[in-house]
Amino acid sequence: MPKKVREKSAVEVRRLTRPGRYAVGGVNGLMLDVKDSGAKSWVLRTMAGGMRRHIGLGAFPDVTLAQAREKARQKKELIEQGIDPVQDRADRRQALLDAQGRNVTFADIVSFCHEKKQAEFRNAKHSHDWISSVKRYAVPVIGRVPVKDISLQHILKVLEPVWTEKTETATRLRQRLEYILNWATVSGYRSGDNPARWKGHLDAVLPAPTKIKKVSHFKALPWQEIGEFMQRLRGKKGMSARCLEFVILTACRSGEARLAVWSEFDQGNAVWIIPGSRIKTGKEHRVPLTDDVLELLQSLPRFEGSEYVFTSTRGGPLSDMSLSMLCRKMGVEAVPHGYRSTFRDWCAECTNYPREVAEMALGHAIDNKVEAAYRRGDLFNKRMSLMRDWANFCGKEYKPGKVLQMHGAASEVG
Repeated sequence: MPKKVREKSAVEVRRLTRPGRYAVGGVNGLMLDVKDSGAKSWVLRTMAGGMRRHIGLGAFPDVTLAQAREKARQKKELIEQGIDPVQDRADRRQALLDAQGRNVTFADIVSFCHEKKQAEFRNAKHSHDWISSVKRYAVPVIGRVPVKDISLQHILKVLEPVWTEKTETATRLRQRLEYILNWATVSGYRSGDNPARWKGHLDAVLPAPTKIKKVSHFKALPWQEIGEFMQRLRGKKGMSARCLEFVILTACRSGEARLAVWSEFDQGNAVWIIPGSRIKTGKEHRVPLTDDVLELLQSLPRFEGSEYVFTSTRGGPLSDMSLSMLCRKMGVEAVPHGYRSTFRDWCAECTNYPREVAEMALGHAIDNKVEAAYRRGDLFNKRMSLMRDWANFCGKEYKPGKVLQMHGAASEVG
């Protein structure tokens, strides 16, 4: 028969400071656990269903000696009834989580899903657009609805008001709703089909976006006017003017230029390497640099403490509105992104470069999956020839309507 431990008083328990476990008596197996840090907690060492259990009863002094003894007696009574206190507590905790899960609302999980998507966003704007559209259009309508109860009617209540008026926004919103509800299903907060899915579901009750979408292209300058515009642009002073000139000569996206840093440029080999994190396709893109572009780069000042090629007055990159404002001040009905269309129209109308060369110059992905799987090169030399012709066309001695041919047969270019 195990030796009965003398019952310690509350004062004696308080004086126990050396690390270790001390039997305090009153209930067989009740001990005070003193950590190296000085923290103290109650532990009941006992057997339950043939298994050794160490059952935590709380921290001292939050749980007093008298309370610890009472808790230990309750655990012993459960064991006598054939109940394992450890398993019973785990079951109760799971039941609580299940009950909470049944009451999780749509608004409760929106921000969490947004955080899960962070690694997929290319920049802060995409991240902001994702969460803002959901909070603007969906949360006011279904935010308080338990996620397990969201049905087709709820999704239609969100989408129908914007489906025909703001089709592109509504289409993206639907995709985001589908992702959120998929996450909720995988996480155990709902079951069954996803009411936000398109194929075989919403496509039966909403018109196809392609049938109602009002196509709104970026405003572009006609290619016949680019020469005259470039003359005026080169007469403008300021970093915004130089950045827009760079955008036009390289046919890049304005964001790619505004966020360009000097370390991306190899001027000796006349190449600019844009990292995949800033490219729409997500893949690194090499841009050939013509003499005009190299001359432009060499004319730019470098600011101490700033790595950006086109630096704002505060040392950071130019804002996304700086180039748009410049276009407005110059009185043209065009936006920075539209100059890519100007370049593409010129390629089609005035040259015989193959389509794939022009598309690759714009950094577009190859639509044909089979072709994309087999193509390994990036047509860099051919693109260099194309961009030289484009720079010449944008030069001071341009001639409207002049048609430029590739240098030699297609098989001999580059």
